[in-house]
Formats: sequence, C-alpha cells, structure tokens
Amino acid sequence: MINIYPAIDLSGGQVVRLIQGDYGRKTVYADDPVSIVKKFKSEGARNLHVVDLDGAKDGMATNYTAVNSIADEGGLFIQVGGGIRHEPRIEYYLSHGVNRVILGTVAVRNFAFVEEMVKKYGEAIAVGVDARDGFVSVSGWLEETDLSAPEFCKRCRDAGVSTVIYTDISKDGCLAGANLPVYGELSRIGGLQVVASGGVTYLNEIEKLNEIGIYGVIIGKALYTGHLNLKEVIEIGS
Repeated sequence: MINIYPAIDLSGGQVVRLIQGDYGRKTVYADDPVSIVKKFKSEGARNLHVVDLDGAKDGMATNYTAVNSIADEGGLFIQVGGGIRHEPRIEYYLSHGVNRVILGTVAVRNFAFVEEMVKKYGEAIAVGVDARDGFVSVSGWLEETDLSAPEFCKRCRDAGVSTVIYTDISKDGCLAGANLPVYGELSRIGGLQVVASGGVTYLNEIEKLNEIGIYGVIIGKALYTGHLNLKEVIEIGS
C-alpha cells in the first residue's frame, strides 16, 4: 500500500503551483484553500501535503491562517513544510491539528536541531530533501549545496528520522513524469519511509512506486490540471 498525499502549496493565502520551484512561474488555482481540502476529501483523500511557499523562501511562516483553516477542516492526516526552522513553529503546528512537520533548510544548516527535534517529537518530524541534479537545494529551492541528496537521506535515517519527503526539483510542476530511477535507489535505504514528490503524472508511475516499496507519493499539478483523477489514484494506493 502506498500513501497518497494530494498537495496544497500556499502563497499569499492562495493555492498555487510553481514550475520547477520558480516563484516567477506561478499559477493560482484557488483563493480559498479549504475549498480544495473539501474537494480532496470528497474524492476519498485521507492525507494532505501542505507547503508554505512564502515561508520556504524567506524563513517566515506567513500562511499560518490558511494552514489553521485547513487543519480545522479535520478528517485528514496533514503534513506541513515551509519555513519551519524553530521549535516554537513546530509546537504551534502540532498543537493546531497538524500531524507531521517537515524540516527542510534547517536540516541542512543545523542538523543538530533535527536530531534534537526527532528525539523530542519522534515520527511527527520529517525531513524534506529537495534535490536538483542529485544535490540538495535549500531556501525554497533557490540555493544549491554540494550535499549528495541520497547520502543526506541516509544521514537522516541514521539520526532517527523515520520519514523523508524527496522532491526532484527538475520534475516538479512539469507534468513530465517522476524520476523513477532515484526512487528505486532510495527504496533500498532500509528503515526509511520515502515519500516521492515532483512530476508524478501517470497512474503507471504510482503503480511502479508502489511496487518498489515507496511509502508515499505527493501529487500536485497533475490533480489540478486533470491529468490524474484522485479517486483512481487512491484506488491504486489501497
């Protein structure tokens, strides 16, 4: 069974999608995020992936109100990322209905913080590994590093992180298919739940990810454009 996470990306309180993480290539899909949550729930969603794009870029989680509204809707396992770089933000989200928070930039710049938070909050802490050409990117994908993304996933596992959200930036928002080879590599990392993100467009990709043992898959633009039907995707994951 593979867990399906329809995605809501927030910017200025609106539901948007970027292409390859480019903030200048943004499409607005809804002014009211809760309307999208209700639609996903009506189609059978049990999980939700939420990203504060503004927070990811500038480190200031500015979409609190929208996230709170989404969490208040209830009935979903919600994971949230974007600009979560201090413990008070983690505490805030977890106390307001969010089930799991995703640490991204801070995981690269202050790995000791990740280790400390995992010891304190356990499985409620995930790490977002955003990769371009196999190397980790940070600050809303605007800054590249020389860290090998697969090796960084292993380091997270060794530190006690149970879940990694791995995004191939080059595929994200392009409707050109996912990077299946890298997920094949990641699936062989024992003791780590890998959630695949970036470019998932076709049902057979989800079937393949399921077959190789990937824990979850995030689907974004393909849902908003109608390339994928959430009900059909969920049937594969069941």
